Amino acid sequence: MDLLEKTEKALRALFPETAPVAVSAEEGDVATATRTEPILTTDPARHGHHLDVLCKPDQVVAVARVMDSEGYFLESISGVDWIDRQQLEILYDYNRLGGAHCRVMVRTLVPRSGPVVPTISAIFPSADWHERETYDFYGVHFQDHPNLIRILLPEDADFHPLLKDFMP
Repeated sequence: MDLLEKTEKALRALFPETAPVAVSAEEGDVATATRTEPILTTDPARHGHHLDVLCKPDQVVAVARVMDSEGYFLESISGVDWIDRQQLEILYDYNRLGGAHCRVMVRTLVPRSGPVVPTISAIFPSADWHERETYDFYGVHFQDHPNLIRILLPEDADFHPLLKDFMP
């Protein structure tokens, strides 16, 4: 079993047979009905990653534990403001070097009003700054984060500049 298959198998264990999660097609794809699988194998030349995982916010920590146990490191955490859907998408990029190379993108969706996701900083200490940056720019609160304070904007800033309705 190669690395991609091993990683996909470990992640699939987190997703019992349940009703599919309905989301729009991936960016750059022709809009189709809805996404019916929590884990997609993708073309890394086209999408930049090998696996695309869509999970619920309460599954983020479990997914991070699997990624850690499989030898991945956290590359980045970012956000996307889907203002028309009133949602924020939190994106986690994982990578594994040495031997087989495999990149995994993990996505979760939260409401724009009161966005909360559990922290993964206890599993990946490097998440500390990535989560603080995402908090700064999108207003996402990472529950149980040990030091969720502004990292780039002034401490007294009462705005999140990467939200699409931000007006300076």
